[in-house]
Amino acid sequence: MKKEPFKEKDDRLRRTRLYIPGNHPAMIQNAEIYGADSLIFDLEDSIPLTEKDTARILVRNAIQALNFGRSEVTVRINGINTPFLEKDLEAIVPTKPDGLLLPKAETEEDILFLHERITELEKKHGLPVGKIRIMPIIETALGVVNVEKIVAAPRIAAVGIGGEDLTADIGAIRTPDGRELEYISSKIIVACAAYHIQAIDTVFADINDQEGLFQATKRAISRGFQGKSVIHPSQIEVVHRAFMPSEEEIEKAKRIVKAYRESLKKGLGAVSVDGRMIDLPIVMRAERILKRAKAGKK
Repeated sequence: MKKEPFKEKDDRLRRTRLYIPGNHPAMIQNAEIYGADSLIFDLEDSIPLTEKDTARILVRNAIQALNFGRSEVTVRINGINTPFLEKDLEAIVPTKPDGLLLPKAETEEDILFLHERITELEKKHGLPVGKIRIMPIIETALGVVNVEKIVAAPRIAAVGIGGEDLTADIGAIRTPDGRELEYISSKIIVACAAYHIQAIDTVFADINDQEGLFQATKRAISRGFQGKSVIHPSQIEVVHRAFMPSEEEIEKAKRIVKAYRESLKKGLGAVSVDGRMIDLPIVMRAERILKRAKAGKK
């Protein structure tokens, strides 16, 4: 599948993606001050059927009227096979959000349908075509099976994992360390890495267990996740702290990047730091560490 013009590089920092119920005006009003890298205004699971229309209007008006600062503005729309999807798209696409989260994404066809519908609405409203990104959430076994095709589809910027729905779908028992999702997580992470797309870890449900959240985030980082979804503002600082490299990691990353750049200037074919030969993948990892460190000091 042709990747341009909908696969431009997207390296936006998404350490935290905060879910905000679309029917909660106070949380929406205060969203900027929470400090999340991304905001997810939710029109799906957190909204009762009787409040879908109200939430949709509230989110639409908020995106048009409010300034959310440096936070990425995204909306979780209702799923492909729901009667709410079309109204969601017609209301939200004209507001030019940074992205739309598609729950229970299961096939490439789901993404292509959404891509084509967004394109039609962008053209209808005179918007730049392709700027609104699609961020699928893998929440079913079928979505896991098809994830390689899903990440190759147009507009994809990040892929989330829905741990609660996934464990229910496969009949697994949810555990604090998430071991039942290790295979699924690895499959999604590898698929995302192949297409230079960010993989975002599932939420940590216990908002009172900050140490558990910190350790869960550290495990997610070690597996290759580049962010974590959160469900309460109090979780943001904990996740950001987990993503903050240690001073030792930062100093080593600085040495690696400096040595590599100097070797390029001198035309050297290889360079060693701390007794280890440095190649491009190690440099890229060091650059990611420095990027996380810079973000953590803001």
